[in-house]
Amino acid sequence: MAEITVYGIPNCDTTKKAMNWLKQHEIDFTFHVYKQQGIGKQKLEQWCHHKGWEAIFNKRSTTWRELPEAAQKKVINQSTAIKIMLDNNSIIKRPIMEAGKNLVVGFNEDEYKKSFK
Repeated sequence: MAEITVYGIPNCDTTKKAMNWLKQHEIDFTFHVYKQQGIGKQKLEQWCHHKGWEAIFNKRSTTWRELPEAAQKKVINQSTAIKIMLDNNSIIKRPIMEAGKNLVVGFNEDEYKKSFK
């Protein structure tokens, strides 16, 4: 199995749930903390190319709701979404899990079973 990297923030309940699932199934992973390690434009572009920017960009987040309306209206495509995600990494859906070429966004136990077992 390819090395798994979990991207997120430690106080996110969904990220905790995903990491607990991996631990319960004795699956090793590395945790990449956005707040400490950041996230690069190239990585965001890869994810958006693989899943679509709408799957990576979290419009249901508190961070999104706190953005000024003018900034929200500018998010119309991948380029503008990536700019906002670089400036506000809390707006990236969590967790994002990479295992080789496999990319899983959010917590979905059925998808985890297919991807990580």
